[in-house]
Amino acid sequence: MPPASDPLAHIKAALSADSAASSDFDLNPDVVLPKGRTLRPAGVLVPIEMRQDTPHVILTKRASHLKHHPGQIAFPGGKQDEGDADVVAAALREAHEEIGLPTAHVDVLGTLPTHETVTSFLVTPVLGHVRDRFDVIPEPGEVEEVFSVPLAHVTDPNRFLIQSRRWQGQRRYYYTVPFGPYYIWGATARILRGLAERVSVS
Repeated sequence: MPPASDPLAHIKAALSADSAASSDFDLNPDVVLPKGRTLRPAGVLVPIEMRQDTPHVILTKRASHLKHHPGQIAFPGGKQDEGDADVVAAALREAHEEIGLPTAHVDVLGTLPTHETVTSFLVTPVLGHVRDRFDVIPEPGEVEEVFSVPLAHVTDPNRFLIQSRRWQGQRRYYYTVPFGPYYIWGATARILRGLAERVSVS
């Protein structure tokens, strides 16, 4: 058990808790997923840094011209390439490419269960402690903004809402966890909701 003085003790304890995999379809049980579908492996980094002794999660706002999820709030990360040893390596590589986070600055704490997206990715969330401050360099082709939110905000189940919109002619429900001007929803919010559930029982 991590020492009580460790500000990330509750996160490390939460990583040892049991929880199921998640998906973009969790709140929509009427969706029938095709059997034999091919899911592409991907990794996203949930980077946690200390700001004035308070843990924060670094997030990005995706560029508005992107084909998938333009303008949405996301973790740095992406699909696993052939040169990546695994999805953890993919998450770290993408974080370096997207926001300039040096891999050597990150202590990997562990992973959460996979999350299946509507775009057919099987995403592994990788939690990492960013030990040192770094110069944020947004990748102009992908990232419009880099910001952070207090970890306590996105690990409090009471902060989450269930909202809906029409998608492909049907009403679809999803989690949101708004913070100031940032509308955090979809896969990012669902992954954070899973972490919040683990923290609440650890």
